[in-house]
Amino acid sequence: MPHSFEKVEAGPVLETVERLRDRIGARFPGRGLHRVSAELLTLVAEVASSTRNARGRRSWLRPASRIGVAAVVLVTVTLLVLTVDAALADAPDDRLEWVPLLESLVNDLVFAAIAIWFLLSVPERLQRADLLEQLHRLRSLAHIVDMHQLTKDPERLRSTFDPTPQSVPMDLTRAELEHYLDYCSELLSLIGKAAALCAEEARDGVVLDTVSTVETLTVSLERKIWQKIGVLNATRDDGSPR
Repeated sequence: MPHSFEKVEAGPVLETVERLRDRIGARFPGRGLHRVSAELLTLVAEVASSTRNARGRRSWLRPASRIGVAAVVLVTVTLLVLTVDAALADAPDDRLEWVPLLESLVNDLVFAAIAIWFLLSVPERLQRADLLEQLHRLRSLAHIVDMHQLTKDPERLRSTFDPTPQSVPMDLTRAELEHYLDYCSELLSLIGKAAALCAEEARDGVVLDTVSTVETLTVSLERKIWQKIGVLNATRDDGSPR
């Protein structure tokens, strides 16, 4: 049995998301960010349930696919032996008469290889559709978090900031803005962890590439948020009254 530190476990991720949702609700109860955190909690629970179901399906799908492979191999070998025996019994004198037989043998081997590949890939392909849908939702949620922090520009807290009539009003204090940006960063990090949960039970190359894409996206968006937090700290250091 693998050590608990060797894989991302769904339980701790769920607990962390739930705790973050409560923290956001305590500080920003009426804001959309709280609803986003609740949506993330629901999605992580779905991912955890999906991975458990996938584990259960694989427990019987893999043995069934192995039995199917064994049956294909047995049938193919039997057909090849019978075909060769029949050909040797007839023993055609002309070498060209062996060409149809060789073509038939090659076709049988090709179809058997295709059938074996299909049977071996059944468990992963059945899981792929569900995981890709969940990863798509996680990617969309990451962009939603980014939209929430997009207008939270700490430059507007500087005493020298000159707003225009089209400037979005800043309804957060410096302390509230710092908490808000920090929550956005945590949400993005947990979205990446939820994507990693999908990779724990998948061996499909498409799924693993999509997981990597989501994780790269969340890291990139987090980097932008930490740049804003750096600017926010600079406004504090320059003595801006707000």
